[in-house]
Amino acid sequence: MRQLKSFFFLAAITCLVQVVFVYWGQLAFLGNFWKNIIQVSTTQTFGELQLLSLSLLLLLMTLWVALHANRREILFLAFCAILLLLGASWLTAALHGSFLNPISGVVAILMGVVAVALFERTAFGSREPALRRLFGQRLRPETFRRLVDGNRPVDFPGEMHEASVLVCTIHNHVELMEVLAAPDYVSMMNLYLRTASDFLVDVGGYLDECSGESIRVIFGVPLPDKGSINHGAKAARAAIDLVIRLEELNRECDNLWQKRLDFRIGVNSGAMIAAAYGGARVGRYSVSGPVVEFARHLSAACAHYGCRILAGPASYELASTTVEGRPIDLLQRAGSRRRVELYEFLAPKNSLSSERERSRDQFWKGVIFFRERKWEESINALSSARIAGIPDQVLDYYLERVERARRGEDELTPEQALLSEVV
Repeated sequence: MRQLKSFFFLAAITCLVQVVFVYWGQLAFLGNFWKNIIQVSTTQTFGELQLLSLSLLLLLMTLWVALHANRREILFLAFCAILLLLGASWLTAALHGSFLNPISGVVAILMGVVAVALFERTAFGSREPALRRLFGQRLRPETFRRLVDGNRPVDFPGEMHEASVLVCTIHNHVELMEVLAAPDYVSMMNLYLRTASDFLVDVGGYLDECSGESIRVIFGVPLPDKGSINHGAKAARAAIDLVIRLEELNRECDNLWQKRLDFRIGVNSGAMIAAAYGGARVGRYSVSGPVVEFARHLSAACAHYGCRILAGPASYELASTTVEGRPIDLLQRAGSRRRVELYEFLAPKNSLSSERERSRDQFWKGVIFFRERKWEESINALSSARIAGIPDQVLDYYLERVERARRGEDELTPEQALLSEVV
């Protein structure tokens, strides 16, 4: 809406100026000058009304393109359009001996470019360019348009937001660097980054980071989620669907390079600071805080537990009505009473088969027995949770952990100690 208002405002002013230029003869001198350059003596083949209509059409097209494109694109397109007009005039003179006056069209194009450039220096007109510098293509187009049409200040000085963070990292990137040629490694990583980032932005996330082997996407900022599905549920469902897409991508990687990506996903929700960080050269909108950092630790800890997705308690609570999950660990920092439960997201709600539901329920029982130090009951429940022919690294991890605990050897691993310290 804001862009349409800008377009109609600029169109009304510039079209009026163009009409004045044409009918008051302000462009006659330039027309005669060009006529002498191409050395044609006949009168022009088009009347003033026809030339005015053409110039106004070019002016409106220039305004519309300039309001949607970046500065480099605008200048390139304007330059090409002016060359086409001048070239058409020269060809008409050379081939037919008639004169097609291009001056009103050239002036219309230049006027449109200058009008938009001046307009973007105003408070109203600078809003979209400022937002585009901060967000680029990291948001869905409809979300970006809501930002542009809204009234929130574009400097984003810093606010606390309740949001959800999804971090996806590649754990075997060092191995891939050692066995693949550099161009193949880059191609593989770029294929992963494009696939994951395009999907996550399309489902409503804000692409906060996309570098090297890691992606970080935020749900719930810069605008709160619309509708009945909260940011935690959106992040959880996006994580589950992302696993499916990356498994498909791994089959493609296997065909191309005989290697697969060991991807792991961390999801966490809570309060974080959202603001525009940096300056004119490197400025962008981003988030920070312990909630964001913990999501990165969760992604790193996935490999230790053997799961694809590891989520914090707030994310699980927000998404519990829309996804199926199971408990992974209960963390407690030394000297603190606070305890934090970690969960694995399995599938969308009510999408598990009856056998997988039975397995999930038995796993829950096994974990509860383990925390109650009922070793035999825990082993029995966990063993019955196994589905024949389907590997389950998390289940293997817990069976080993119960055995260690029964022998009195269940000490915190470095990964658990790090997570507990972060908690």
